[in-house]
Amino acid sequence: MNPTTWMYLAYLTASISTTVWVARTLHKNGRIFLVDSFLGNEPLADSVNHLLVVGFYLINIGYVFLTLKYGDKPANATGAIESFSTRIGLVLLVLGAMHFFNIYVFSRMRRRALLRHQPPPVPPDAVIHSRATA
Repeated sequence: MNPTTWMYLAYLTASISTTVWVARTLHKNGRIFLVDSFLGNEPLADSVNHLLVVGFYLINIGYVFLTLKYGDKPANATGAIESFSTRIGLVLLVLGAMHFFNIYVFSRMRRRALLRHQPPPVPPDAVIHSRATA
């Protein structure tokens, strides 16, 4: 096999393994954040958590496969290593961007939910009049 084939195999193995590891980690550790974001509604949080993992797999593994076709084809081992590292770096950036986007969205949802469930402000029990200067 030529360097390009080895690079593709290594890239697919590393990218898919990383995607699976990140998805499992986010699924396991993100549950408590989602339960809090949904104000203790565990069935809803678990459902959303599962849907996020499915979407995460679809987007990232789809991206991994699409990147096989694009870019320069390495002609030697050095080119294969450079291409491999570039592609893995892009996968990691996509994974990180998706993670931070999800955190941002759920943080905003949580903030809105908490504001909606706060008691109304207490009405004042006295009025202070300011002195108007003539």
